[in-house]
Amino acid sequence: MNTERITLTTVGAVLLFAALAVVVPSVTLGLVEWQRALALLLWATTTLFALTALVWVVLTYVVGANYEPPEPVHGGDDVQVRILTIDAASVVQATVDSLPAELDDVHVVAEADIDVDGATVHVVPDGFDCDAVRKGRAIEWARRALDCDREFVLYLDEDSQMASFDGLPDADVVQLREQPRRTGSVLSYLADVYRMGVQIEQRAFARLSIPLFAWGGGIAVRESVEQEVTWDRETLVEDTAFVWAAAQQVEDLSYELASTTCRNEAPPSLSEITQQRRRWAAGNVEAATGLPLRYQLLTRIRNFAWALSPVVTLVAIPLSVLGLGVGTGGLFMVLSFGLGLLTLFWYARGLQCYGRDELKWSLALPLAPLVTVVHSMGTVVGILNPPGEFRVTEKVGGR
Repeated sequence: MNTERITLTTVGAVLLFAALAVVVPSVTLGLVEWQRALALLLWATTTLFALTALVWVVLTYVVGANYEPPEPVHGGDDVQVRILTIDAASVVQATVDSLPAELDDVHVVAEADIDVDGATVHVVPDGFDCDAVRKGRAIEWARRALDCDREFVLYLDEDSQMASFDGLPDADVVQLREQPRRTGSVLSYLADVYRMGVQIEQRAFARLSIPLFAWGGGIAVRESVEQEVTWDRETLVEDTAFVWAAAQQVEDLSYELASTTCRNEAPPSLSEITQQRRRWAAGNVEAATGLPLRYQLLTRIRNFAWALSPVVTLVAIPLSVLGLGVGTGGLFMVLSFGLGLLTLFWYARGLQCYGRDELKWSLALPLAPLVTVVHSMGTVVGILNPPGEFRVTEKVGGR
């Protein structure tokens, strides 16, 4: 993490100072050609983002081409549901109420005793000790303490209301689809819509030896695989860390993307989405140290690229508006324009995931560059100042 932090801090500081020097040349006393330095940095960051975007295109439209979720094989009688919470009874109740009747083995794993109709509530004992922490600790306790005679354990976050359930394909790990719903801040919600567009790359993960990430809001794990791999590891991203460990411990691990969809809450404010993305970025960087070298490099380059992706929006465009060129030339503008179009595409593709229901938000398409900044700022914070422990994103429930 120190390497990432030092690099990002240095790049950010030089970018900001160089931009200032272009606007007010006198601050540098003419000792450094900051305009050239700024041009080089803009080229470097834009090229990095362009390469990452190219990898995304290859993953999504070459590796993941023509991927369709396999036909469901396992119905509700093969699935035990476990919902994780601290003590958000009303939020959990809405999630339990959304479950279809065929999912009849429902357990709530909580940090405090709460009342929930339609589910058995279990409280993680204060004295339970393991390597996993916070949410991972609760999942590991449930793995050890709860009896399960079903083929799969389906883990849901407290706010993951099930919009549909078509059964599960026969795979060791089954990732449920996601469709965040607005709870507060418009920009936070639009950033999650944007993320849905980027996240269609998941359809390629079934064809990789190691999936690039996992979403814990709705993930089903074959019970025998869970017992073999366990959740007993210290991490901020227990879902991704589990899948990465499973891919390396279980021979020929199978992973599929389901057609089942969960409607979880988008972060209600800009501060909450920043903290959420901060945890994801820091956790992924830390957990990636256990991956093979090629996957470590890919994960870290992707984190850098997402952190630096708003550079053109925050630096190059304002300077152009002020009429101050940065010596980047026409090729740079063409590349930037192409990446800008890809940004618009990701946002539009995210909207497509919602169908007609959210078509009104297509009017916000011109805000896509700002939405990108909202999406990326937590990654920057996570690299520069990783959180010391798991922090649950605020839920609004029925408010």
